[in-house]
Amino acid sequence: MGFTCAYIGIGSNVGDRLSNLQMAVDLLAETPQTSVSALSRVYLTEPVGDIKQEQFFNAVVKIETGLDPASLRRHCKEIEQKLGRPDNYLRWSPRTIDLDILLYGELCMKDELLVIPHAELHRRKFVMVPFLDIDNPVHPLLHRTIADLLKASGDRSTPMRLTQRLAPG
Repeated sequence: MGFTCAYIGIGSNVGDRLSNLQMAVDLLAETPQTSVSALSRVYLTEPVGDIKQEQFFNAVVKIETGLDPASLRRHCKEIEQKLGRPDNYLRWSPRTIDLDILLYGELCMKDELLVIPHAELHRRKFVMVPFLDIDNPVHPLLHRTIADLLKASGDRSTPMRLTQRLAPG
């Protein structure tokens, strides 16, 4: 099996947010059959949902992986657990780290554990803005570029680019 280009959204709003993102990047780089090929800048973003909480640091990581989507998801969940995220948590609650598979090549799939492309990708500036730092692929389900989806987004938030940067793993 060859390697597939995939994109992982990462976010943190608990503890040392920048360090949490960096550790996630480092652990992604250590994932078998996977290499980090690009990193977005880091953005300060508003949390989604009704729960009062700290703002997030968000970024997007481009990887090349030989893992199938289910294995990649499993490794992402293991990274979340290593960095202190519990198995069960309230939706939209504060978190040390969050890793979401945004795109996996041009794959479109939906099962009980995994939806690719990520179901909310085209609605979230905190994903699309950093995404455009590194790439502008066509959304395989909506057949529009990330830049076009951003322009059409109803999201009124304003992600703020930070000066801090992540280092490749």
